[in-house]
Amino acid sequence: MSINNHFDFLAPIYDKVIKSANNANLEALLNLPISGDLLDAGGGTGRISNLLKDRASSVFVADLSYPMLRQTIQKKGLLPVCTHSEFLPFPSNYFERIIMVDAFHHVCNQENTARELWRVLAPDGRIVVEEPNYHKFGVKLVAFAEKIVFMRSRFLLPENIKSLFGFKYSNSFIEYDGYNSWIVIDKGNSSQKSTDPG
Repeated sequence: MSINNHFDFLAPIYDKVIKSANNANLEALLNLPISGDLLDAGGGTGRISNLLKDRASSVFVADLSYPMLRQTIQKKGLLPVCTHSEFLPFPSNYFERIIMVDAFHHVCNQENTARELWRVLAPDGRIVVEEPNYHKFGVKLVAFAEKIVFMRSRFLLPENIKSLFGFKYSNSFIEYDGYNSWIVIDKGNSSQKSTDPG
């Protein structure tokens, strides 16, 4: 069973089974509200972005699973887009804020995903990636369990995720919240001169 099949199967019950992350911490790290647009990459059912939709001009939810996005459609005010995170159908420098909550370990190619998130982030914008803290033994058990059920998961240490966003004009830091880690990446304004991630 592929990872998409796992999420396609879970879509109707996902919001009931999976609890929301620390939304107050997420809002603080995002410096909300904003007047621009927000992208929830790998946003699935929109369970996180639904709580943020009044804090930005528009909120897009990008995910590869149609059944997950069908749940997003039922939440008014969200704009679902079916796409790979490695090939986002948005112009460069478009989003003022980007979030990826508990999804980075599921993407097909983490390096390409980081490059795409950086490409579509506007100058002076911010990306917040929330991932399980792989330093914790309990998280390593979850990672092992996901391998057993043939999910395409690749958990990275927070420092390794941060290093994937080491682009020119980037500034990043990590915060920890129990079993979660928050990797925060800011895009300096000098990057207006170039959309090249390198």
